[in-house]
Amino acid sequence: MPTTARLPRRAWVDQIMGLPISIHLRGPDPTGADAEAAVDSAFAALRHADDVFSPYRDDSDLSRWSRGELDKDAADGTFSEVLTLCDEARERTGGWFDCRRVPAPETGEPRFDPSGLVKGWAAERAAVFLQSLRGYSWCLNAGGDVLVHAADDHPDWRVGVENPDDPKTLLHIVSLRTGAVATSGTAHRGHHIVNPHTRRPAKGARSVTVTGPDLLWSDVYATAAFARGPRSLPWLETLDGYAALVVSTSGLHQVTAAWPG
Repeated sequence: MPTTARLPRRAWVDQIMGLPISIHLRGPDPTGADAEAAVDSAFAALRHADDVFSPYRDDSDLSRWSRGELDKDAADGTFSEVLTLCDEARERTGGWFDCRRVPAPETGEPRFDPSGLVKGWAAERAAVFLQSLRGYSWCLNAGGDVLVHAADDHPDWRVGVENPDDPKTLLHIVSLRTGAVATSGTAHRGHHIVNPHTRRPAKGARSVTVTGPDLLWSDVYATAAFARGPRSLPWLETLDGYAALVVSTSGLHQVTAAWPG
């Protein structure tokens, strides 16, 4: 098996959805036309998702729909899909992830804001273009939430889990061939996650990291568990195919049975 040092590699980064999003390729010709086209298409898919679902752009389909100016059936073809996924996320998490009860920044009143789901969903849609590159390994990093794939004869990707008390250090390194790692916490954005039942900032944990087969649900589950707090571990244990690391406000580290040792 080759080492990463022997594999040609290239990285791209762009600012989309208010986040730095990077794509990393390892493979035979990461500077070639096929690689360029796949990466360009992946970034275009992410920009399109922002065009449709940004709550901060007055001309997005989401903003126009929220103001009653656009019927959902006349919106982008992905709009109804995301609405359905938001309802599914609420059901899967017992209401702890609820896109319909996100406090508006201006008033604090609940509003529909699917941003917490759209990032992972959009990243997975963008990754389809990277999957078309045969013989390549790739990593898509959306603001710290990561989706990876390693080609058959390539090494695993190693994804670091930041220490929420000192982001310059790592709590753990997850080795992955295919799958996702998503973290919700306060290290970079403060208390931005809200308990949907109280509409107040969730403060029971410092961070929750979830790894699993897909980024959409790994991210949703990490956010829901953070909103629940340190008592979320029994619920996280019920999620087949996913593993989690929870850091409480007291600094206690707890992991599910499936967390990689």
